[in-house]
Amino acid sequence: MTRSASDGAVPKGRSRRNFAGSRPVMDDVARLAGVSKQTVSRVLNDHPAVRPETREAVADAMRTLGYRPSRSARSLASGRTRMLGVITFDAARYGPASILTAINTAAQDAGYLVSSIALDTADRDTVVRAVDRLSAEGADGVIAIAPQLRVGKALAEARLDIPLVVLENDLGDGTPLVTADSRTGARAAVEHLLRLGHATVWHIAGPTGWTSADRRIASWRETLDEAGAEVPEPLIGDWSADSGYALGRRLAGRPDVTAVFVSNDQMALGALRAFHEAGRRVPEDVSVVGYDDIPEAAHLLPPLTTVRTDFAEIGTRSLRLLLAQIDGPAEPSPEPVVAVELIVRDSTGPAPKD
Repeated sequence: MTRSASDGAVPKGRSRRNFAGSRPVMDDVARLAGVSKQTVSRVLNDHPAVRPETREAVADAMRTLGYRPSRSARSLASGRTRMLGVITFDAARYGPASILTAINTAAQDAGYLVSSIALDTADRDTVVRAVDRLSAEGADGVIAIAPQLRVGKALAEARLDIPLVVLENDLGDGTPLVTADSRTGARAAVEHLLRLGHATVWHIAGPTGWTSADRRIASWRETLDEAGAEVPEPLIGDWSADSGYALGRRLAGRPDVTAVFVSNDQMALGALRAFHEAGRRVPEDVSVVGYDDIPEAAHLLPPLTTVRTDFAEIGTRSLRLLLAQIDGPAEPSPEPVVAVELIVRDSTGPAPKD
């Protein structure tokens, strides 16, 4: 027997509209499922005090009606916007861009949207304005991709009143942190070159004040000291291939330079060109190790030995850590330090014989 509109059936041709011809609303779902509007709200917000059969009835009604809960409805019911904020710096670089992509993907899987703010400067006022904007938008929490020491200082002074996770920068106040293991990565790169018989390893470093660059310099220097090798003066770059090329030209003119550890792959790319133009063969005359394992690293000539950073894991882990603060620890908090891996390719080889 066919049910009439009065007993909750959806009239033929009206499966995705309510009886007034507008989009279906929560009242329509409640009426079709035979439950209260409050019960529908509980189902939408995964409230535990709902029987499985009731939850299924509500889900069936939503599918039948084509009902899609609005963000505002969810916010009113749960006290949350299901929107997360991300503050990032130098967003065009491979690492930050990859992390942001992973955060967006993980947030979408968790039912959240992401509002991101890319900043060009890292002064306190700029950071505070970004924090204020995300708070005004109702962000349930914020992830800050904060690779510079002064960014960490500005975040510490901003005093967010919503959950915060910081990447690559320890604020020193217990704020949850996710970071790649730059010290271990640098050590692996230097030890690899020393095992190949090189007397020492030169270093093209990232800019001073960047946490990852500072950690790699410290670990490079410490590893050489422990091996009893000479510690050359590091050459400071700016992460770009242009700076790697300029600094590579300085090293290419020195025959005593046989091994170089570069703090990222973009600068390593520039250094490779500088060595090629100077007639220094890689790896026969000089070995080069980069850092990050950008997608192009395996296709350079020669393919680049590098330290692989799992940026996707950093983004995913930071999102999980933020949601653990927002929702409560449904699972153990993820390990804050993400492991790295040395990927050996053709740009490194035995030290040249005298």
